[in-house]
Amino acid sequence: MSNYFKHKFRGKSLGEIIGMIIFGGIFITGLAILFGFIIMWLWNWLMPMIFGLTTLTFWEAVGVFILFKILLGGCSGFGDKSSSKKSKCKKEPKGEFSKWKHYDNFWKEEGNVAYEKYIERMTNDAESND
Repeated sequence: MSNYFKHKFRGKSLGEIIGMIIFGGIFITGLAILFGFIIMWLWNWLMPMIFGLTTLTFWEAVGVFILFKILLGGCSGFGDKSSSKKSKCKKEPKGEFSKWKHYDNFWKEEGNVAYEKYIERMTNDAESND
């Protein structure tokens, strides 16, 4: 999997990589703030009226979100009796991304030779279509 990141960042400048990291951090922070406000708003709208509970501040809402994520969200949640506790979080990737588990072995065995053959084949196909 180490070559996956090298492949994804191939051809990108250091400034682009740092920009993506900063943007990702800002995006994750924004989502955390948004979740906190949504939980606070929903709690303060519903819980006092329905159950007579007190209202929450923003940080209490974030704490409730984290608590519920730990208790209910975990890696596989409740009811998964088939897996052991040690391997509960280790799941096989789903979808197209699961093919990347073979990426490192491919590059060790075939490497750039297969890639160069592919590029040559694509170049020849493009020239023959023109």
